[in-house]
Amino acid sequence: MTKPLLLLWTDGAGPYAAAIEAAGLGSHLRVESVPRAETPSDAQLAEAEALLSWGPPAGTLTRMPKLRFVQALTAGVEHWLARPDLKPDLALSCARGTHRVQMPENILGALFHITKPYAAIVGDNAAHRWTRRVSTTLAGKTLGILGLGAIGAELARKAEALEMHVIGTRRSPGDLPHVDRVYAPEDTDAVLAASDFVVLLLPATPATENFIDAARLTRMKKTAWLMNFGRGALIKDDDLVAAVQAGTIAGAVLDVFRTEPLPSDHPFWAEEKILVLPHIGGLHPKRDQMVATLLVENLRRFVEGAPLTQLVDREAGY
Repeated sequence: MTKPLLLLWTDGAGPYAAAIEAAGLGSHLRVESVPRAETPSDAQLAEAEALLSWGPPAGTLTRMPKLRFVQALTAGVEHWLARPDLKPDLALSCARGTHRVQMPENILGALFHITKPYAAIVGDNAAHRWTRRVSTTLAGKTLGILGLGAIGAELARKAEALEMHVIGTRRSPGDLPHVDRVYAPEDTDAVLAASDFVVLLLPATPATENFIDAARLTRMKKTAWLMNFGRGALIKDDDLVAAVQAGTIAGAVLDVFRTEPLPSDHPFWAEEKILVLPHIGGLHPKRDQMVATLLVENLRRFVEGAPLTQLVDREAGY
């Protein structure tokens, strides 16, 4: 009996192939790799039953009649769900959970950047200038997390250790450890009004397009900061620029954008109180190994005919 073909359509497939072999799955699968910029052969496309990919060119999936399972390399899958060639019965798994460590740490780094004067001190050092500066404390401040999923829950745990008050929104009702109060999404305005820092960790769906607009920005404190580590489409860009210019909010730290890299003429670059990060939130030195662990678990289930993990809910959009 011919073994199912797994196609690793990505650069640096080594960690994935090694993890598959170490898990003893090599005897159950044929594993072939293709660099991201290249196109698999007609035979590979025709025979592949499982696929690891960032997202093939449009129309490619129609040339893969045997394909049953796709492992995405990202937690956000809106680019997959927007594909007209994504068959309804194709199992799509996202990389949810692989950002649990690095994303909260990067968000905490942004919080420290906002409240501690280290950036200014770097300039003082370059000028050989001794300037006494006072940092703002995070203890006692309120952190509002819009999207209390795996990343949000871990961020809450770490923020509580810093003596912050944590509130946030979640689709599923019920209390969460380390969160003082969990609100329903329809009560977002209450979170905005009470928070000193608002972190966006929402997925990109039709319901969250332009979620933060002029009206919601006016619900925030004038001293509050907005931090987007979710998806670029969550914010109406022009409304955020106007809010920062008018002093409606204190500023923003943005790690995700509608277009990446962010164009050099985008208004965000010109605002002193908007910090543009080059999408560093989910990056990790061993990110491939993390996703490989998820892939191996799903491949084990795939060959056993068991339900896959981290499957995307197409109706919910993530």
